[in-house]
Amino acid sequence: MAALRTVSGNTGMISLFLLCVIAAAKSDEQVPLVAWASDGLALSPVNAPSAGHTVSVEELESHLNTALSTAPHNLLLFLQDKLSVDDFTLYGGVFGNKQDSVFQNLEAALLSSSSLWLPSVSSSATALVSTLLQNQIDAAPLYMNPDTLAQLRLNASVAALLVFRLPYSGGADMMSTKEVLSGNDEVIGQVLSIMKAQSVPYTAVFTALWPSRVIEEASPAVHSVWSRSLLQSRREEPTATNPPLEFKEKGSTCILLWAEKLVVSQYRSGKWERHDLAPKTFGEGVEPNLSGSSCNETHSRLVLNYEDILNYHSFKLIRYIYAPAEYSYRCESVSSSRYPQLSPHSDKDNANDWQISLHDFQIQGFNVAGKDFSYASDCASFFTPGIWMGLVTSLLMVLVLTYGLHMIMQLRTMDRFDDPKGPAISVPQME
Repeated sequence: MAALRTVSGNTGMISLFLLCVIAAAKSDEQVPLVAWASDGLALSPVNAPSAGHTVSVEELESHLNTALSTAPHNLLLFLQDKLSVDDFTLYGGVFGNKQDSVFQNLEAALLSSSSLWLPSVSSSATALVSTLLQNQIDAAPLYMNPDTLAQLRLNASVAALLVFRLPYSGGADMMSTKEVLSGNDEVIGQVLSIMKAQSVPYTAVFTALWPSRVIEEASPAVHSVWSRSLLQSRREEPTATNPPLEFKEKGSTCILLWAEKLVVSQYRSGKWERHDLAPKTFGEGVEPNLSGSSCNETHSRLVLNYEDILNYHSFKLIRYIYAPAEYSYRCESVSSSRYPQLSPHSDKDNANDWQISLHDFQIQGFNVAGKDFSYASDCASFFTPGIWMGLVTSLLMVLVLTYGLHMIMQLRTMDRFDDPKGPAISVPQME
C-alpha cells in the first residue's frame, strides 16, 4: 500500500488514519503532513513513494511543487509544535467513534476537497516547510491568529502565506493532549470559516516541527559467547539538560531557576491561548532580561521580562521566592489552574483570565553555592494518597484479623459428655 495518496470526493479521513498504522517507523524523527484545497478545487496528483519511506527536504519540495501547481496561492500553514501519526490514531475516532474525534473540523475539510497525505516526513523537512511554501509564491510569511485574520480583508488575486502556530502538551499534570488537540482543531475551523466567509480560495497545510512520539529502532547485536544473535535496543546518548537560569547580585549567583516548560495562558475570545516561555528563558546562548530582580539574605524576587508575548509588546513575570533557607524547592508540576496563585485584587482585575503552569520546576533563592542546586525539598509530601490508602487498608485487615482471633478464643467446648453405658444426663430446667 502506498504511503502517499491523493484523496478526493467521498474518500474519508478514516482511510488516511488507518494508513498511519501500517506506515513503517524508523529511528529518524518523523512528522506527518497533510495538505488540502478549498471546496471545489483540487491538488495535482503526486507519485507515491515506497511504503515506510521518510520524505526528505528535497522530496518534500518536489511534492509541494507538484501538488500546488494548480492549487490557489493563498496558503494557510498550521504549524503545531509536536505531532505524530499516533495522535490521529488515539484521538481521531478511527474506530467509528466520531463523536470522540478531536479532528472534526480537519476531517470535514478533507472530506469536502482533495487532499495530500504524507505520514512520514523528516522533521528537518517540516522545519523548512514555511520556507518551501514561501518559495512557491514569493511572499513573506505572516504569523497570525483567528482574531487578527477576522479583521483583515484578503484579496484572492494576491498571493499570501499565513502561518498559525499551534501548541502541543503531553504533560499529565497540565492540560491533557486531547484538550490541546481539540483546541487546535477549533482554531483550524475558525480560520477556514473566515476564509470561506470572505470567498477566498486557499490551500492549507497542517504539520509540526517535532514528533510527539519517537520510536526507537531495534537492531540485532551479535554476542559471540554462545554464538547467538540477540535483539538489543540501540539507544542514543541522553541529551544534555539546559543549565538553570542565574541571577547574580554583586558578582555572585543568588537565584537559580529551572523548568522544562513555563507556559502562560490567557483566556481570550472564549478559548485559552498559550505560549511556552521556556525557549526564551533557558538554554545555551539565551539571556533573558532580569531587570527588577533582587536578592538578599531574607528576601528574593525574580523578575522575567519578555517582548511580543500573546500580542503584548511588553510582558513581565514577577515571582517572590518563598523557599527553605538551606535547600532548593522542586515540584513536578505547579499550575495556577489548580492552585490559586493569581488572586484578583478587585472585581475589575483580570487575574482570572490568566494561568501559569510550570513543569518539572526547581528554584533556589537563598544560600546558592555555585551553579548547582542544593538538596531539593520536593512539594510532594511523604504521606501521599497511595501511602494513606495502603495504611488504611492494612489497618482494616489487622482489625478484621484481630476480631476473628478474639471470637475464636471465646469459643467454649462442652466439659461433660453423654456416656451410652451409663445413665442419661439430666439437665433440670429452671422455671
